[in-house]
Formats: sequence, C-alpha cells, structure tokens
Amino acid sequence: MFWRDDIAADHEPHKVLIKRDVLVDEQRDGREVPIKFYYPVLEDDRAQVPLVIWSHGLGGSRDGAGFLARFVASNGYAVLNTQHIGTDSSLWEGKPGHPWDNIRKAEITQETALNRYQDVPFVLDQLPAWIAAQDDVAGLVDLDTLGMSGHSFGAITTQIMAGQKVLQDDDLISLKEDRFKAAIAYSPSPPFGYDPASFDTLFADITAPVLYMTGSEDDSPITGKDYRYRIPVFDNSRGDDQYMVVLDDADHMVFAGSRGKLGKNEKRDLHEEQIKILSLAFWDAYLKDDPDAKNWFSGQGLLGYMNGQAEILTR
Repeated sequence: MFWRDDIAADHEPHKVLIKRDVLVDEQRDGREVPIKFYYPVLEDDRAQVPLVIWSHGLGGSRDGAGFLARFVASNGYAVLNTQHIGTDSSLWEGKPGHPWDNIRKAEITQETALNRYQDVPFVLDQLPAWIAAQDDVAGLVDLDTLGMSGHSFGAITTQIMAGQKVLQDDDLISLKEDRFKAAIAYSPSPPFGYDPASFDTLFADITAPVLYMTGSEDDSPITGKDYRYRIPVFDNSRGDDQYMVVLDDADHMVFAGSRGKLGKNEKRDLHEEQIKILSLAFWDAYLKDDPDAKNWFSGQGLLGYMNGQAEILTR
C-alpha cells in the first residue's frame, strides 16, 4: 500500500508539456545555461505546484533522466533540468571515440566546476521573471517550495547547494542555497582528492532533508571505485530526515535513464520504477508536507515496498 491509493510507477495522471530555453548570465561574460522545463497541465488553473531542479552528470545534458522528470511532473510538480556548459555533452559530441573515453580525458578545472555550481543560484534568480513571461505557466509554480536534485556530478552539485563546502583557490567556501527545502542526490560522492579525515568538515552543514540514492553496482565511471565510496556523504551529513538507499544491482547510468558504456541491465525497468516511486514519495513528504507520504517513506511503507531489495540507512 502506497501513501496514496492511485500511486503506481506508470501512473501519470496529468499531461506533461515541455519548454526549452537558454538563460544568459551577463554577469559571467554571457554564460549560457540551457534549460528544459517540464510542467503538468492541471484542471484547476489556480493550483500551484512545487518546483524541482535537476542537474546532470559529467558529459550529460538537460535531456537526461527524462523518465523521472515526466513522472514527477505528471504527479503534480514542475521540473527544471539544467545544462552546465563545460561539464556537459560538449565534452564528447562530435569527437571521435566513445563518449566515456572522451569524458575521462577531460580536465575539469576548479573554475569550470565553480561555474557549474553557480549556474543553480543564477537560474533561481531568473525564474520569477522567466515563469511570469510564459503565459501558460505564469502562476503555476510555487517558487517558495523548491527541491534540488542531480545525478553523479549533478549529485555533487546538489550536495553543494545543500551545504557541502567547496574549494575556491585555497579556501573552503559555502555555496549553500537556502531556497531549497529538500534534495535528492542520485549517485552521490565525495569530491575527488579529499582526505576522508576532512569529510566531517565538508558535509557537516548539509542539514536539510536529503535522499541519497545509489546502487550496489554503482561503480564510479571515472575512478572505478565501487558504491561504498559514496556512503560517507550520508555518514557525515548532519540533518534529520536524511536517507541512503542502495538499490540491489542498480548501476551508475540507470539513474540518468541511459546506458553510456554499460551493457544491458536486466533490472532496468525495476530500478526505474523504484527510482520514480522513492523520488515522488520523498518530494511529497518534504516539499508538499504530506504526512501520509512522510510516514510511508520514513517507516514501514518504504521497507515493505523495497521488500529486501535495497539497503536502507536512515536518521
């Protein structure tokens, strides 16, 4: 039994429409931030929905994780997928060889990473005017109810928006974005090259509700480390209502809705179902403040749904 009787992985009660655009940050030399906006068509034109931001992984784009964006949007959310120039599909598009080989060769500078992270508050600043200018969505989005999410490098981006410290020059700084009420990090990870002894300092300011989601086959496509290197992000965060779910046999790319260089995943349909259900339950619990969703997610409902097919850590 789910928190709502009508919930199922193929339950998409509202038609979903999509808008694409490119936002331009004149304060950063005209940096472009492509966006893809999913939104539901509601019967009540006075209703408002929360907004979830999604950030892609290294080599990805705003088109990633469409299976998840459509499902969440159809169930009463707006979803805004962002694209980060310099860590996106431009690393491999039009280049000879396999995309992942080109991605592994890429040198991501500190400046490039910081630009990526700064895309998120820039987008948040632009949203009120951008949404108001769209006749069919003006008034639809509750901009006081925001969630942040992302996969892989997007999970790191999410962690930073939630309070993880980030290196600028030789100093650790905070880019924490308090406009987000909750976050989901798919394939979370510590930043590369940091001493584990520093993790308490790096992650201690992540205090909002966060769902960390990974899989037992979620090896890093860059370093080859297995999923266990992702767990310290959860272990060293400090907030209540934080969860780590390790899906049995789920690999890295299933969270992005693509395969990359990985072979066929026999459990892909099951994993996508689990990702959709867990994500919607979490957003309903912590963005819509649905008490039934929170009781389901934090209690026996989640455990019953997973039925032993995941390792679940909570606090």
